Amino acid sequence: MPMEIVRNDITKMQVDAIVNAANASLQEGGGVCGAIFAAAGAAELQEECDRYGNCEVGQAVITAGYDLPSKYIIHTVGPIWQGGEAGEAKELANCYSNSLELALRYKCESIAFPLISSGVFGYPKDEALKIAIASIGEFLLRNEMLVYLVVYDKKSYQLSEKLFSAIKNYIDDYYIEEHEYRQSISEVKIQNYSEVEELLIDYSIYKPAKAGKIQKSLKEVIGQLEESFPQMLFRLIDERKLTDVATYKKANIDRKLFSKIRSDNAYNPSKATAIAFAIALELSLDETKDLLAKAGYTLSHSHKFDLIVEYFIAIENYNIFEINEALFAFDQMLLGA
Repeated sequence: MPMEIVRNDITKMQVDAIVNAANASLQEGGGVCGAIFAAAGAAELQEECDRYGNCEVGQAVITAGYDLPSKYIIHTVGPIWQGGEAGEAKELANCYSNSLELALRYKCESIAFPLISSGVFGYPKDEALKIAIASIGEFLLRNEMLVYLVVYDKKSYQLSEKLFSAIKNYIDDYYIEEHEYRQSISEVKIQNYSEVEELLIDYSIYKPAKAGKIQKSLKEVIGQLEESFPQMLFRLIDERKLTDVATYKKANIDRKLFSKIRSDNAYNPSKATAIAFAIALELSLDETKDLLAKAGYTLSHSHKFDLIVEYFIAIENYNIFEINEALFAFDQMLLGA
């Protein structure tokens, strides 16, 4: 997918470029910087960095990757946190945008970032994460590149407390309700089949089918198929007057996959891909369920993934990168392809 949040060691990422959270003098440091120098070969990397001399906050320079799996290392200097009133947010956003523009200039197709300034520079992790997501997302709406935001461990990743609490409360309200409902059924003692049928009717789950012979042949039934997922998807794109490019970028979908769906009316996507398109099209909850049904899926209150998606649709936040940020925080699969 164009943007993915992963837990990994950035020095082991198989990408065209990794980003080093550097210091202004471009010297071997500690933390992520020290790990990158050690894995690349500190002596050779330091020699190339010394040719630059230094790097201003928010700016970026590029060197070879040496012993790393990546071809390049992009070094960017993040701001030191001073309380948020010294222009730190703009400088941090520049770190991401300038690094991405440099990667584009060097024809990189993939790049991996750490969470810049969130270590010894003291930038609050939730604020640093928000800026990273926004900056990368803005770039990807205009350019093609596979971007990874690499989180080494859970402690270095922190969703804003307000958002985390809101989502957790939403999950608790609906997820627990679903399980209480299931428990209420399981506690009933069943004596015979007719009681099962009556119980299911009481819970509006089961409606007995009317007796009678099937009048249509299987061939006739199949011949009356409704529109497929791709057909409904592209009808909605046309109705909302969106371009293909805008749609797959907003959906965090790879261009090649989108082309495959465009050329195959019988294509059946994964659930994450189907929901990603619903988010890109800014569908209501009912419209989202209708689109998912075309691919054979639904949203269930027995799955946290579904509830988190439902929460964002309910508050009309259709920023797929922010939704993926929340899904990652709750250990759920991400949206996109």
